[in-house]
Amino acid sequence: MFENAKWIIHGDNKQYEAVSFKRELNISKKVKMATLNITALGVYCAEIDGVRVGDFILAPGFTSRKRVQYQTYDITKMIDTGSVLSVSLGEGWYKGKINFGTDEGGPEKKKALMAEIRILYTDGTRDVIVTDEGWLVKKDKIRYVDLYDGERVDANYEDSYVNAEIYNDPPSVKVVKQEGVYVKEQEILRPLRIFTSPNGDTLIDFGQNMTGYFEIELDAKIGDRVALSVCEELDKYGNFYNENYRDAKAEFEYICHEGHNVYKPRLAFWGFRYMRVDAFPTKIQRDNIRAIVLHSDIKRTGYLDSSSPLLNQLFSNIIWGQKGNFLDVPTDCPQRDERQGWTGDATVFCRTATYNYDVNQFFTKWLSDLALDQEKNGHIPHIIPQTICWDWSVAEHSGAVWGDASTIIPYQLYLTYGNKDILKRQFTSMKRYIKYITEHTKEKYLWSGCEQFGDWLGLDAPEGSYRGSSNEDFIASVFYAHSTLLVAKTGKIIGARVDKYEKLYEKILAKIRKTFKKYKTQTECALALYFNIAEDKKAVAFQLNNMIKENGNRLKTGFVGTPYLLHALSQNGYAETAYELLLQESFPSWLYSVKQGATTIWEHWDGKNEKGEFWSKAMNSFNHYAYGSVADWVYMEACGIHTVEDKPGFEEVLISPHPTNKLDHLSARIDTKYGTISSKWYHFEGKVRYEIITPVPATIIIDSKEHRVSKGTYIF
Repeated sequence: MFENAKWIIHGDNKQYEAVSFKRELNISKKVKMATLNITALGVYCAEIDGVRVGDFILAPGFTSRKRVQYQTYDITKMIDTGSVLSVSLGEGWYKGKINFGTDEGGPEKKKALMAEIRILYTDGTRDVIVTDEGWLVKKDKIRYVDLYDGERVDANYEDSYVNAEIYNDPPSVKVVKQEGVYVKEQEILRPLRIFTSPNGDTLIDFGQNMTGYFEIELDAKIGDRVALSVCEELDKYGNFYNENYRDAKAEFEYICHEGHNVYKPRLAFWGFRYMRVDAFPTKIQRDNIRAIVLHSDIKRTGYLDSSSPLLNQLFSNIIWGQKGNFLDVPTDCPQRDERQGWTGDATVFCRTATYNYDVNQFFTKWLSDLALDQEKNGHIPHIIPQTICWDWSVAEHSGAVWGDASTIIPYQLYLTYGNKDILKRQFTSMKRYIKYITEHTKEKYLWSGCEQFGDWLGLDAPEGSYRGSSNEDFIASVFYAHSTLLVAKTGKIIGARVDKYEKLYEKILAKIRKTFKKYKTQTECALALYFNIAEDKKAVAFQLNNMIKENGNRLKTGFVGTPYLLHALSQNGYAETAYELLLQESFPSWLYSVKQGATTIWEHWDGKNEKGEFWSKAMNSFNHYAYGSVADWVYMEACGIHTVEDKPGFEEVLISPHPTNKLDHLSARIDTKYGTISSKWYHFEGKVRYEIITPVPATIIIDSKEHRVSKGTYIF
């Protein structure tokens, strides 16, 4: 593939200025089959005779800088005599501001195109057209484009074509076949309302915090201007607010041509719910604009429903949070000047992610990038793909939980999908990560002496800190033990020798128990229970339950403790306390944000308070999926649907629900490759009625009584 194709560039192109390549196909015979293979350093949008090729938005996707994907499109029915292929190209993830100022993304790097068109004629002859000096290029109508800042388009701009130039010193990058899931347009949101804010701005509310772009349609005169800005939230007065976007301008500008104008961005995306109309030729109407939701084309597989409208809204928020942040890579947030593949967020959410959607291929591609960007010493960068300029490859800067994405996510894909191949692919990376910790800790059999994120955003954090009060060496050591155990389990599954990892795990566990005998925070207790660190689990569970009760049935946990908190409670006899936390409506809680009008998951428990005041300008995303990890507790514990470790991929299932009087009913279903597993319970004539459907052999536990059943429908 691409044997004779060259990387081509515009010889006089400024950064953030899109370019447009053109190639006339000069077809003189009847075509039997034609394909376009194409990739870019940047993001591209290809058209033939003005019709878009394919439906992959923001192709070729976001990957490690060591590789770039190419896409193959069947264009047989699109080409004819005189057809012209044109390709718009912008910075994208390759060299825009998203690189945080790294040299790799600097202006000296060229955005470039490489393509080949393979044509088979009905007479058996063939043509191959490749990118070379024969292609033409000009500056695009997209006068400025950046993922953070947006697009600026002049529909009247016309530049003259010149010959493309060969990129004589391109970066060393491997061109690989498309591995990830295409990003596609998923749904359209019409304006819920158009209104005037207290300060006189015209605002549009789409009713849902989302990720994507918008399409404008209007009749205009040449030179008429459309200017739009976006935000997630309104301030306490009801005015436009996007200070939390930080340096991301998140704007759109369009200069109209004469007559009917229809346009949607090609090379950018935004995270938003609200839009401010900064300029429009007439009074904007609902028919003038629509929002288009973008995310990777993953299939929905998990569904939750309850008798509580607030809880159902939380379930919706979790789904929208995943959709908004699963745009080619698992980002932390889709709106501000970040949008990076933070590994810690993906680690804590991955189990929920695998139940909500089929993300097997999505994560497989991302884990390939993780292995590529892993440092030679085994360290895992905090974001994947690695674009950030912070030098965190040295031993003093580590990242428990964040780095454990390298072990936890592959193993979760194995549990949910039975994906043994991912364990084989990632096993070397997993081992290298354990080796890194082992060689860089300050105390043998613990992970200590390194800078950590700790229980990030824990509510028990000291004044002025983002890190909770939990002992960072304890957290790191617990995950050191857990990842070592996962490496040992993985090795057994794929037939590798793992004796040393089994022994290492036992030594780490013994050292943790000897060193950390007492737990002083909710997070420490939760981790000690969930990861089987605590020797007296009954006493620690009692302590954790009391901590929560003494805090008014409220949590104090952050990114690390929260995903395991409810599991630790329900698995140790305190399911009712777990429900208290799930259904708590006062700050801090999941339903607090719901009552504040959230339509996605917030980064902070108090991103916006009852007075409409914001937690911070610096770091306050309202679409940050990490705390949505609570959904896996609802699937697994409240409704009781568990994978069986030695029968992964739901080849068999354990169903052990935990009902409560606090809800009238609760249900979960997960679509698996064997069929749909469903678990529902509800109160009926003074009793709890269970309705369970399993397409595979199952162990069903009701009121501590175990039932071994074959596939079928069961009522208890």
